[in-house]
Amino acid sequence: MSNEKDDVVKSTPPKSRWTDLYLKEDWWAIWLGLFIVLAAYFSFASGSSFVKAIAINPGGLKWDNVGQIFAHLGANAPQYIMQYVFWLVFFTISTAIMGVKPSKFIPSFTLLYIFSIIIFAIGGWKYAQYFNLEPPLVALVLGLILANVFPIPRWLDEGFRVEYYIKTGIVLLGATFPIILIISAGPVAITQATIISVITCLTIFFVGTKYFKLDKRFASILGMGGAICGVSAAMAGASAVGAKKEHLYSTVTLVVIAALIMIIVLPFVSKALGLPAGVAGAWIGTSEFADAAGFAAAVSYG
Repeated sequence: MSNEKDDVVKSTPPKSRWTDLYLKEDWWAIWLGLFIVLAAYFSFASGSSFVKAIAINPGGLKWDNVGQIFAHLGANAPQYIMQYVFWLVFFTISTAIMGVKPSKFIPSFTLLYIFSIIIFAIGGWKYAQYFNLEPPLVALVLGLILANVFPIPRWLDEGFRVEYYIKTGIVLLGATFPIILIISAGPVAITQATIISVITCLTIFFVGTKYFKLDKRFASILGMGGAICGVSAAMAGASAVGAKKEHLYSTVTLVVIAALIMIIVLPFVSKALGLPAGVAGAWIGTSEFADAAGFAAAVSYG
């Protein structure tokens, strides 16, 4: 029988020491994220195209036959090699300092990188948005299949450092936060988005704990998944609240099912009510649980 502690999506213990600055994933995610942001700034300032060259993935390909994927990978092979080496160097150095042997990390990370390209390629399918096949969801489903159907070698654990990658991604995501765009949208748009997100999250949490007697951790990530950005929010918030793995899996399932239903329902109701495109777009954008699903619903509306 598995220990309940082992089923929790682990997070870094709150106790802090000076050694945490170079021994903890949290701090390494910050250092790595800040370094990449500064490197990108100086790269663009100097006219270098290196950062742009390695910022590539097949997610935006919109392919409708497999041959297009191989043609894309072949034409951009040097960029993918540079991207792989770039991340391999930084993650290998940082994990080595944290006590992971490079001889075990490198093979595992290499396999993980190949899987990530495949996952983004699936997300780049022309019709992926209609089935809500976001890369995070595809990755989760693929991980569930591999972990429960095939025996996973123990040496792969060294490269499957999920929290580290997510935390680094969150830091980099913050660097792309469109402050100017949000300011230009005006206080009304900001207030609307804030009110909807907060009320939705708190409502789901309240109803889940009060009436359905859900675990507070489960209700928390369910609220984040329903109010912020679906699967990605649920995955990022799971470790923060110490949610169990089954909480995360259940949340992802519910969010995806709801998103798929709303792709059909929201455009239909918008047209039935005769809503203008701008109003319908605002409603769909703040009601859908994921960017891909929102985009698919908006396209369906026309």
